[in-house]
Amino acid sequence: MNELKGKLGLRDTTTILIGGMIGSAIFSLAGVTILGAGPASLISWVIAAIILFAYALQTAELSTMFPHSGGVFVFPAKALGKTEKQGRLWGWISSWAYLFGCIAGAAFSAIYVGIYLGVSFEALNGWQVPIAILAVVICGVLNIIKISAMGKINTVLTVGLALTMLIFVVCGLTSGKWDGGALVPFFTQGGDGAFGFMGAIPIAMVAFGSIVAASFMVGEIKNPKKTVPKAMTISMIIVLILYLLMILTTLGLVTAGFLMKNPGMAYIPMFAAVFTSLSSMPWLGIVISISAVLALITTILVVMLLAARTLQASAEGGILPKFLAKNNSKTNVPVNAQLIVILVVGVISAFPDATNFIVNFGSLCNAIVVAMICLTIIAARRKYPEITEKFKAPGGTVLPIIIFIIIIASYVPGIIQGGYMLWVWTAVYYVLGLIIYAVGARKRNLADKIEVKSENISS
Repeated sequence: MNELKGKLGLRDTTTILIGGMIGSAIFSLAGVTILGAGPASLISWVIAAIILFAYALQTAELSTMFPHSGGVFVFPAKALGKTEKQGRLWGWISSWAYLFGCIAGAAFSAIYVGIYLGVSFEALNGWQVPIAILAVVICGVLNIIKISAMGKINTVLTVGLALTMLIFVVCGLTSGKWDGGALVPFFTQGGDGAFGFMGAIPIAMVAFGSIVAASFMVGEIKNPKKTVPKAMTISMIIVLILYLLMILTTLGLVTAGFLMKNPGMAYIPMFAAVFTSLSSMPWLGIVISISAVLALITTILVVMLLAARTLQASAEGGILPKFLAKNNSKTNVPVNAQLIVILVVGVISAFPDATNFIVNFGSLCNAIVVAMICLTIIAARRKYPEITEKFKAPGGTVLPIIIFIIIIASYVPGIIQGGYMLWVWTAVYYVLGLIIYAVGARKRNLADKIEVKSENISS
């Protein structure tokens, strides 16, 4: 049997990364960066892309050293700790944080599906929670089918997403309302002054986080040594171009000064452009809503898929119940793990008032994951120098240390703004995680003893 059959090729892997990266950030956070940095926010998005791309290449190297899905558990488990038991603990610490990061991202996106649809379709106002839960269920079902089929569906959705974004760009640039003079002065228009573009970098980085998805689901990708870094490169170029075009179009229609006077518009900059400069094309607001919803749906698909693979890897490591490790015989995907993810994300999506906490807690969890992965790449290179058949990320040992400092620093403001209760909930969350680990480890040790006794009797 061909082990590559049913796995993802370069095209589907690339579109999964594109769909995962293009989420609510470009439709909301782009306005926040314009508010603070003005036209110089374009530079912020380019720098953010470079930083996240460098981090992604580190994860690509790990994925070709240990080509198994659920890499956020597998990588630390293989590279950190002197014993297999210690490695599993490090893998679980990373996975436990990553799970909530994925769940938070999926729930946040699902909540905003209802918000964006409500903006353009008045009849859907008041249906935010049912729409959010429905979005979660639909994406979960799509993740239960064969990964190759899901990849094709995601490709269609991503192409549609790109087309809707380009419709906004073309209409905006050719409307006769777009003013290139609005980009001058370039550095001092934003509310944060000439160096405001530096403060906008961490905000823009949020939009590129899903580029690591290919590394964490590498077990379902054909020829990962070539496919993963290629898909990362192609997807980053395409996403960055689309982002820059969207922001450039918006900058010529809505200035930083306008957003300062109307701060509520900072979170819906493309809608602000339609409602003001492009009021002669009201249908464009519907296009933006469709574009945003497609972006959110593709993001939910990817992060829920990654959460399920993380549960599966943790179960295979003996920490979680074994039924979560099983693949469906027909679709070859972890259906049980995906059903758990659907349930948890669906429940959290039913509480839109908790959005700020979800985002801040998710940011802290993501910071923990980034720290773990940066340490893992350094340890893996030292521990397994004999592995030569791998993709080698550039920059040696210095680059992951620099990335670690930059990315962790970028998360600090959001984490601090979460207040002391964020840290309390983090402590509670990790106490729960350690209890789960202890129970799982005890069961694994008992199973190992029984297996050893059985082998001794049989011999």
